Amino acid sequence: MKIGIFVKIDRLDFAKRLREIIAWMDERGCELLVERRVAQLFGLSVPSAERDQIPAQVDLIVVFGGDGTLLSVARLGEQKRAPILGANLGSLGFLTGVTLEELYPALDQILKGHYSIDRRSMVKAVIKKRNDGSQEHHAFNDVVVNKGTLARMISLEVWIDNQFTSRFLADGMIISTPTGSTAYSLSAGGPIVYPTLNSLSLTPICPHTLNHRPLIIPDESEVRVVLQGGDEAALTIDGQIGVSLGIGDEIFCTRSQYQVELVQPTGRSFFEVLRQKLKWGER
Repeated sequence: MKIGIFVKIDRLDFAKRLREIIAWMDERGCELLVERRVAQLFGLSVPSAERDQIPAQVDLIVVFGGDGTLLSVARLGEQKRAPILGANLGSLGFLTGVTLEELYPALDQILKGHYSIDRRSMVKAVIKKRNDGSQEHHAFNDVVVNKGTLARMISLEVWIDNQFTSRFLADGMIISTPTGSTAYSLSAGGPIVYPTLNSLSLTPICPHTLNHRPLIIPDESEVRVVLQGGDEAALTIDGQIGVSLGIGDEIFCTRSQYQVELVQPTGRSFFEVLRQKLKWGER
């Protein structure tokens, strides 16, 4: 098996442990391809490549970090992307499937072919700038229209499948995938959505109205958000890519043609993760 390795860049304290993991993989006949910047910073003498070249060249991607690190890797290699195993360097995350203590047994099961895969949808955002062409991005968690640094609200107009839905003042709007329902959308009062459902969630951020509620729609729908007013506004992709917005700019959100495959070697259910992360049932 050829394995691509990504690591959160600022975790240089993980270098010794990473060398041990690489030696374990090498002893079992795995071919390795490490992100070039990681190989340089961590002093690794292993084959390396630029991060955007790795997903199409390997059978499995292992990401060491947190959910944010995994999100950045999930957007790479859109045309061909290997399944991803997330190994959390802290506590268990919503996306990172194993802890470091579970890593060796999990990898052993994967090498034997004993694992399942969760196929997760992405959302495509096409930003049509009023005076500057268009851009396209794909998000694993969410697409967010946000107000700027000043505390003034922005005015948004929302259309679904060319049907007018609402016009309101708010701090912004979150369009999330089911996977992203446990991220920013959850903090803004959005629903928890089972991660393999075919849906999109629309969650307003602090709307200046008492009757505007989150909305779940089929992911075959097209969501159009128009910036109608506000001094500053921006669009973010998974909280990691930012695009400034101006009055009249439009964002078209639809289901992406790409998916992310997450390797699940432990049998841990989504509900078990919810209980652990959200402390369900505890007083």
